[in-house]
Amino acid sequence: MSSKNIRIISVITFLGIWEIAAFFIGSSSFPSISQISISLYEHTFNSDLLYNLGITLYRVFVCFFVVMLLGIVFGILMGVSKKIDDIFDFILILGLNIPALVTIVICYIWFGLTDFAAILAVILNKLPIVIVNVREGTKAIDRKYMQLAKVYKVSKKETFFKVFLPQIYPYIMASTRLCLSLIWKIVLVVELLGRSDGIGFKISMFFQFFDITSILAYSFAFVLVILLIEKLFLKPIDSYINKWK
Repeated sequence: MSSKNIRIISVITFLGIWEIAAFFIGSSSFPSISQISISLYEHTFNSDLLYNLGITLYRVFVCFFVVMLLGIVFGILMGVSKKIDDIFDFILILGLNIPALVTIVICYIWFGLTDFAAILAVILNKLPIVIVNVREGTKAIDRKYMQLAKVYKVSKKETFFKVFLPQIYPYIMASTRLCLSLIWKIVLVVELLGRSDGIGFKISMFFQFFDITSILAYSFAFVLVILLIEKLFLKPIDSYINKWK
């Protein structure tokens, strides 16, 4: 049996177990998949789900691209230079251990309940994770390939893009997936605490009315978008950059 078929069976089994469990529990606190699907349809075409989804995706992608760009640059610099690593190591440890909630609250207090504060809080919270992954990947590269490129007088530009970067691609892709999965969760928390739009804000509104069906409908909508991004963009990029192997 192919891995694709196994995945399909796994999804169908999960949905089936959920549906059966909802039937026997018979509570509005545990809606069935069919009820969630109906709610998702109604919110999509008769409500503002698409608008709020777009707002949240905008925040997610801004945070994601800034975090990945800065994370890769600083991760490489800290990986190749012990001096730079020593300078920023304490700040990195501090960033890794400060709770996301503290970062969010401080940014809202300092900069007000604005989009800038929300996005900055997410960036500050998730940037250290990417830096650490890329730094460790940089430190783990096989130096003999770099020495070989030097012996054959390969230009610094070609050495960087064709010898150095390919060795840390797995770390960058792992950071990409980890970063995306963590950022969208934190963005929802940021929206719940201090924004007036977005998926997180709507979930907080539904929570006030104990509308678990709508909460799950909005959550599933966002998860489906993230899965599509993984399928349509991240996997093809991963396959492309690993062709060198």
